Amino acid sequence: MNQYQFETVVRHTIARLPDWARNALENIEVLVTEEADEDLDPDGQTLLGLYIGVPLPERGVDYAGELPDVIYIFRRPHLALDLPPDELRDEIARTLIHEIAHFFGIDDDHLDEIGWG
Repeated sequence: MNQYQFETVVRHTIARLPDWARNALENIEVLVTEEADEDLDPDGQTLLGLYIGVPLPERGVDYAGELPDVIYIFRRPHLALDLPPDELRDEIARTLIHEIAHFFGIDDDHLDEIGWG
Protein backbone atom coordinates (compact mmCIF):
# COMPACT_ATOMS: atom_id res chain seq x y z
CA MET A 1 0.00 0.00 0.00
CA ASN A 2 1.54 3.27 -1.09
CA GLN A 3 1.43 6.53 0.88
CA TYR A 4 -1.61 7.90 -0.97
CA GLN A 5 -3.62 4.70 -0.45
CA PHE A 6 -2.67 4.62 3.22
CA GLU A 7 -3.69 8.25 3.76
CA THR A 8 -6.96 7.56 1.94
CA VAL A 9 -7.79 4.83 4.46
CA VAL A 10 -7.09 7.30 7.29
CA ARG A 11 -9.30 10.00 5.69
CA HIS A 12 -12.12 7.52 5.06
CA THR A 13 -11.94 6.31 8.66
CA ILE A 14 -12.29 9.87 9.94
CA ALA A 15 -15.18 10.51 7.53
CA ARG A 16 -17.02 7.42 8.88
CA LEU A 17 -16.80 8.53 12.52
CA PRO A 18 -20.07 9.58 14.15
CA ASP A 19 -20.77 13.29 13.80
CA TRP A 20 -20.22 13.95 17.52
CA ALA A 21 -16.73 12.37 17.38
CA ARG A 22 -15.71 14.02 14.12
CA ASN A 23 -16.93 17.42 15.36
CA ALA A 24 -14.88 17.03 18.57
CA LEU A 25 -11.67 16.62 16.55
CA GLU A 26 -11.02 20.33 16.32
CA ASN A 27 -7.51 21.57 17.01
CA ILE A 28 -6.09 18.12 16.35
CA GLU A 29 -3.81 17.14 13.50
CA VAL A 30 -3.72 13.60 12.07
CA LEU A 31 -0.40 12.90 10.39
CA VAL A 32 0.73 9.82 8.50
CA THR A 33 4.48 9.29 8.72
CA GLU A 34 6.68 6.38 7.74
CA GLU A 35 7.63 5.40 11.29
CA ALA A 36 8.23 6.85 14.74
CA ASP A 37 11.54 8.60 15.20
CA GLU A 38 13.49 8.36 18.45
CA ASP A 39 11.89 11.55 19.79
CA LEU A 40 8.43 9.96 19.55
CA ASP A 41 9.52 6.43 20.46
CA PRO A 42 12.27 6.61 23.10
CA ASP A 43 11.61 3.04 24.30
CA GLY A 44 12.33 1.59 20.87
CA GLN A 45 9.06 -0.34 20.73
CA THR A 46 7.24 -0.68 17.45
CA LEU A 47 4.40 1.82 17.38
CA LEU A 48 1.49 1.76 14.96
CA GLY A 49 0.19 5.11 16.18
CA LEU A 50 0.68 7.74 18.85
CA TYR A 51 -1.41 10.53 20.37
CA ILE A 52 0.45 13.58 21.66
CA GLY A 53 -1.50 16.26 23.43
CA VAL A 54 -3.79 17.06 26.32
CA PRO A 55 -6.81 14.73 26.44
CA LEU A 56 -10.19 16.47 26.51
CA PRO A 57 -11.03 15.53 30.14
CA GLU A 58 -7.74 17.04 31.36
CA ARG A 59 -8.30 20.44 29.77
CA GLY A 60 -9.16 23.19 32.19
CA VAL A 61 -10.83 26.54 31.71
CA ASP A 62 -7.43 28.08 30.96
CA TYR A 63 -6.84 25.75 27.99
CA ALA A 64 -6.81 28.14 25.04
CA GLY A 65 -4.48 29.20 22.27
CA GLU A 66 -2.60 25.91 22.34
CA LEU A 67 -0.94 24.26 19.36
CA PRO A 68 -2.98 21.40 17.91
CA ASP A 69 -2.73 17.95 19.45
CA VAL A 70 -1.29 15.38 17.04
CA ILE A 71 -2.20 11.83 16.18
CA TYR A 72 0.57 10.05 14.30
CA ILE A 73 -0.22 6.97 12.25
CA PHE A 74 2.92 5.09 11.20
CA ARG A 75 2.83 3.46 7.78
CA ARG A 76 5.85 1.11 7.76
CA PRO A 77 4.98 -0.74 10.98
CA HIS A 78 1.49 -1.34 9.58
CA LEU A 79 2.95 -2.69 6.34
CA ALA A 80 5.36 -4.88 8.33
CA LEU A 81 2.34 -6.72 9.75
CA ASP A 82 2.08 -8.27 6.27
CA LEU A 83 -1.72 -8.42 6.38
CA PRO A 84 -4.02 -8.96 3.41
CA PRO A 85 -5.35 -5.62 2.06
CA ASP A 86 -8.75 -5.77 3.80
CA GLU A 87 -7.19 -6.68 7.15
CA LEU A 88 -4.57 -3.95 6.72
CA ARG A 89 -7.28 -1.35 6.16
CA ASP A 90 -9.07 -2.60 9.27
CA GLU A 91 -5.86 -2.39 11.30
CA ILE A 92 -5.16 1.17 10.13
CA ALA A 93 -8.70 2.16 11.13
CA ARG A 94 -8.34 0.37 14.47
CA THR A 95 -5.09 2.21 15.19
CA LEU A 96 -6.60 5.58 14.34
CA ILE A 97 -9.68 4.94 16.51
CA HIS A 98 -7.39 3.78 19.35
CA GLU A 99 -5.45 7.06 19.20
CA ILE A 100 -8.65 9.10 18.96
CA ALA A 101 -9.81 7.31 22.13
CA HIS A 102 -6.71 8.67 23.89
CA PHE A 103 -7.73 12.16 22.76
CA PHE A 104 -11.08 11.54 24.48
CA GLY A 105 -9.23 10.51 27.65
CA ILE A 106 -9.56 6.74 27.40
CA ASP A 107 -6.39 5.03 28.64
CA ASP A 108 -4.77 1.81 27.41
CA ASP A 109 -6.05 -0.25 30.36
CA HIS A 110 -9.66 0.60 29.55
CA LEU A 111 -9.06 0.04 25.84
CA ASP A 112 -7.68 -3.41 26.69
CA GLU A 113 -10.78 -4.14 28.81
CA ILE A 114 -13.12 -3.33 25.92
CA GLY A 115 -11.02 -5.16 23.30
CA TRP A 116 -9.42 -2.12 21.63
CA GLY A 117 -5.97 -2.41 23.18
